[in-house]
Order: sequence, then C-alpha cells, then structure tokens
Amino acid sequence: MSLEKEQHRWEKETFEPLVERFPERKPAFKTSSGIELPPVLVPSGAEEYLEDSGFPGEYPFTRGVQANMYRGRLWTMRQYAGYATAEESNERYRYLLDQGQTGLSVAFDLPTQIGYDADDPMAQGEVGKVGVSISSVHDMETLFKDIPLDKVSTSMTINAPASILLAFYIAVAKKQGVSLNKLRGTIQNDILKEYVARGTYIFPPEPSMRLITDVFKFCKDNVPRWNTISISGYHIREAGSTAAQEVAFTLANAIAYIQAAIDVGLAVDDFAGQLSFFFNAHNNFLEEVAKFRAARRLYARIMKERFNAQDEKSCRLRFHTQTAGSTLTAQQPENNIVRVTLQALAAVLGGTQSLHTNSMDEALWLPTEKSVRIALRTQQIIAHESGVADTVDPLGGSYVIESLTDQIESIANDYIEKIDTLGGALPAIKHGFMQREIQEAAYHAQRAIETGEDIVVGVNDFQVDEEIDLEALKVDPKVEENQIQKLAELRESRDEQKVNALLSQLESAARGDEPLMPLFITCAENDVTLGEICNVLRDVWGQYRPPTFI
Repeated sequence: MSLEKEQHRWEKETFEPLVERFPERKPAFKTSSGIELPPVLVPSGAEEYLEDSGFPGEYPFTRGVQANMYRGRLWTMRQYAGYATAEESNERYRYLLDQGQTGLSVAFDLPTQIGYDADDPMAQGEVGKVGVSISSVHDMETLFKDIPLDKVSTSMTINAPASILLAFYIAVAKKQGVSLNKLRGTIQNDILKEYVARGTYIFPPEPSMRLITDVFKFCKDNVPRWNTISISGYHIREAGSTAAQEVAFTLANAIAYIQAAIDVGLAVDDFAGQLSFFFNAHNNFLEEVAKFRAARRLYARIMKERFNAQDEKSCRLRFHTQTAGSTLTAQQPENNIVRVTLQALAAVLGGTQSLHTNSMDEALWLPTEKSVRIALRTQQIIAHESGVADTVDPLGGSYVIESLTDQIESIANDYIEKIDTLGGALPAIKHGFMQREIQEAAYHAQRAIETGEDIVVGVNDFQVDEEIDLEALKVDPKVEENQIQKLAELRESRDEQKVNALLSQLESAARGDEPLMPLFITCAENDVTLGEICNVLRDVWGQYRPPTFI
C-alpha cells in the first residue's frame, strides 16, 4: 500500500470517526500565519516508518495512545498537593480548581504512607509535614468537602496502604451518593518501586502483591473507570537512574504485576485497561521526548507478544508525568521555573495523559499559593499559547528523536531480558540488581556535576551571592496535637464492640485468601482507623526488612 493511500485510509477510516465521537477542541488549528495544521504528519517515503511506529492511536502507539491526542482533549492538569490537615489541604484543592486545575493529586504525610495513625508514637514529629494527615474516613471526608467525586479525577500517591485509602475514598463517595462506576482516578499502589527506590513499604512482597491484585479484582467489577495502579518510574529516576533504566525497571515491574494478576485467575484483557504509569520529566529535553515514545512502543509489544493481549486498550501505555523534583535547586529558585517549563514541554511533546508541574520553591519549603499558581500557569501557557498541542506527535520523524527512541527501547529491552534471566522483577529486587544499577548511575551523575563536566546553573557555575529567607510556608506544630485530639474523640464516640469484631474478622481474612477490599470498606464505614487496619496486617504478615547489599 502506498504512503498516499495509507494516509488517506487513516484519515477517512480512523481519524474522522474518532473526531465524530470526540469533537476537536477548535474549529481549526492554524499558526499565526494562517497555515493550517493537519492532525498528523509522516516523513516522506515512510512506509517502513509506518510499519514500525504506526499512526497515533494505532499499535504500537509510538506516536500516541489516541488518534487526535490534544486536538480532542488536553492532558489532565494536576498539581500534587497536600499538607497539614485535611481542612487546609481541601482549601488548597479548591483554590487550584478555581485556578483551572482539571484533576486532583493527593500528597499524604509520612505516617499515612506507612500506615500509622497520627497518635501513634511512630508518627511523632511527622504529622502533616510532607503531605496531608489521614487517619480515618472522617479525615478523607473533610479532604474532599464540597468537591463532588463524580465530577473530578483524583490521583492518590499512596502505595503500601493504597487499598485502605481507596476504601476510605469509596466510603466518602458512597456517603456523597456517588455511584462507584462514576469514580475516576488513580491510586499509585506500586510497591515494587518502594523496595527499589522510595522506601515507604510496610509488608513483605508476597502479601503486598496480594493487596495489589485484590484491588485489580475489586475495581474490575465495581469501579471500572478507576486506574488500579500507577506503575512508577518517577521515583526510580529521582533515585538516580538513567532515562533508559527508568523505562526498563518500570516495565519490568509492570510485567511482574501483570503476571501476578494472571496467576490469581484474571484474564489480561479484563484488567490491563485499568493499568496506568507514572514517569519523570527530566532536563535532557530530546531524550525525554524519545523516552516516552520508546516506553509506549516497548510496552505495546510486551503486552501483545508476551501476554497475548487481544484488546488494543490493553496495549496502550497511559501515563502521568511529574517534572523532576531532583533537578530543583535551592540556589536561584526562580531558575526552576525555566527547568519545569522545559520538562513539562518534553512531557507534552512525548504524549502524556496527565501532568504535574513542580513549584519553583519546593527545594526550600512547602510551595506557596503564588508558586503553585505559576506552576499551573506553566501548563496552561504550553496548552493554549505555544501551539504544540495543535498537531499530534509534532517531533515524530525527527532524525534525532527517532534514533533516540530506537536506542532507548533497545537499552531498556536488554535490561528486561537480563531481569528475566534473574527470574523477574521481584527476584532482581531481592538480589539488589536494580538498586545497584541505579546507585551506579546516580554516582556517575553526581560525579559529573562535582567535576564540572555537567553544569547546573546557579550551583556549580553562574552563581550569585544571595540570602534566602526560610520563613515561608511551614506546618504548625499544633497540627499534630489537633489530629491526636480528633482521633481521641473518634475512639470515644464509635461503636467499640463493632470495631473489635471487624478487626477480628480482618485478622481471620488476612490469614486466609478471601478478598480484603470489601472488608476494608466496611471497616472505613465503621470508623476503624488506617493504623488499626495496618497493625492487624502487620501482626499477621510481618514487616519488610530490606536486605543489605555491599
């Protein structure tokens, strides 16, 4: 088939029906000179290119997971936010929604992330510090006060106790009268990368994987529009990996989750459409654009060739992107606006479905309202003023982009084959393979900065003398006292007999193999706290202790 005929087939048979179902954002997409932009362009004489990359919305999705991408709908603009109390975080969420944010992204404090209530001795000094404190369903209800859960998409960065926080969210939705099939959002729920790079784990790998596949099963039947996992390369990259390692280790973890779900009886096409991913957008602009394209193509091939997925939706790698926190500098923090802009632009040109832009002052303190507004405006300017959203995969066909895409895919595939020889992601993690590779990459990157081989503006070159006032947004120590008081009142007012019966039932269920999600929801609705649920599971399953590598 000639290129001209293939282009015609795609326009007439694929693109136009899609536009009919998903109308384009504008009546016409033109430059300031009046030049009309087509939906997609392909390189001249590119029959071989089409076979390898396809058109947007077609396998292997190199050029995007939707045929018309941002011409039909812009990416979801999320700002990762949460601090102190649910009341204060709710106020920040409503502020961001008023400023044009199109999805929520919840940051939880450290005690919540590792399953401790605010009044637990282990939580002392950390309540509300790096995110919002959530100990009970009442905290979750306050967090989303006056925010209709059937109207917003909510992402929650939570892993070890993800299923329990999802249960809290579902309980709040039910109280709002929202049907579960209308809930849209994501829980991160990615425990393998916690063992590799981030460290907010609770339980050993086997029961942790059970919790994850339990969420897959429950949401397949009850919350079909919810992304049951966000398989994260972001934290792998923040720990120091290269771009190719980020792709490789993320997809190796994805293979482990998919195989675990199949092993408990789920058919791949029944759950794969609810899997999502989370990537970093770093500073090397061209490499980052290519990285996203390579990840999409490699994942599509894995799903089709390894897992025999029949539904095209199962082969689509849909991902959220966050700009790179590790690149933010405390020196000359205004420079971070430029860094974030370049990183966000790379994510958009790479075809992200959702985006968070970091605030310029995050290397110093919790971001202020002004700095988060600038971060959000960065996305809005890219979307509405730059023109990059007016055509699909605008850098596709660039010699350097296509070459980098091929090379990143090849390096990542070699890593995945190596991990396969070790028995898969979990054995590779237990042997410290991924950890050592990341540590080595991080060492070389830091060495390049210290020797001046790589320049970080304002850090090892182009410095200025400056004084930084660290009296910006801080968490009041009374936050912890107030959270403890609220929990005391909750324990006084609830039906303690019912709570004890549910905890006993939970212990029995954890020792067996019955689904836990329905029981978590019942616990939430009867004022059982996050810490109480996690403590029962700790008693049954134990806690993960990472191996020591030399």
